[in-house]
Amino acid sequence: MNNQIIFITGATAGFGKACAEKFAANGHDIIITGRRKDRLYELQKELEEKNSVKVLPLEFDVRDFFACRKAINSMPEEWKNIAVLINNAGLAMGLSPIDEGDISDWDTMIDTNIKGLLYVSKLIIPFLKKTKGLIINIGSTAAKDVYPKGNVYCATKHAVEALSKAMRIDLLPYEIKVTAIHPGAAETEFSLVRFKGDAEKAKDVYKGFTPLYAEDIAEAAYFCATRPAHVCINDLVITPAAQANALHLYKSL
Repeated sequence: MNNQIIFITGATAGFGKACAEKFAANGHDIIITGRRKDRLYELQKELEEKNSVKVLPLEFDVRDFFACRKAINSMPEEWKNIAVLINNAGLAMGLSPIDEGDISDWDTMIDTNIKGLLYVSKLIIPFLKKTKGLIINIGSTAAKDVYPKGNVYCATKHAVEALSKAMRIDLLPYEIKVTAIHPGAAETEFSLVRFKGDAEKAKDVYKGFTPLYAEDIAEAAYFCATRPAHVCINDLVITPAAQANALHLYKSL
């Protein structure tokens, strides 16, 4: 893969940030997007100073189609040679039985994990048609199994899996490859966001086993992006060794 442009949503933390670092370290120019302006510009500076690459920060919320469109339409022409789209922006909010769920949390997860992925994909696919590019959708083991109190989050990740399959079919005529990467338990900001800033509760999630780290998923994304033109990794499930699936995790406590 030559020095082509990588477009990453949710790049200010976790998997998205690790992917930006991995691709930049291998000489690729990066478009990083997110809601947190300070983090975006801090990451831009860090990537450009550390690597001989260019970085374009775009501040917007994937839940807002008009903001997505405005930001993407503002890109200079030289940034439109996009080879890889990494749909990483996503989150879990709350952990409760469905009858006790917070509707605001439901809306946030559905709007981010499903609609945000759709909005950005629709806007970036025209560029990928020209480059015969790749879409990487970051899913979850929650796309494969439903676990107690995970209801709506699991539903959104099941949707990511279904959309990845649908994209793969619909985009075949354009030679656009589609990969879904489904991480298991990973120590990022995921649990901190799910538990709305409760650091102690978030920390407890990862006690008693060695979780995945963001860099593990970035390595996988880079591997998928660097396969020969005739090879597509369709579906990749990655868990820590202590995890069998979304439901079964062994903790040595």
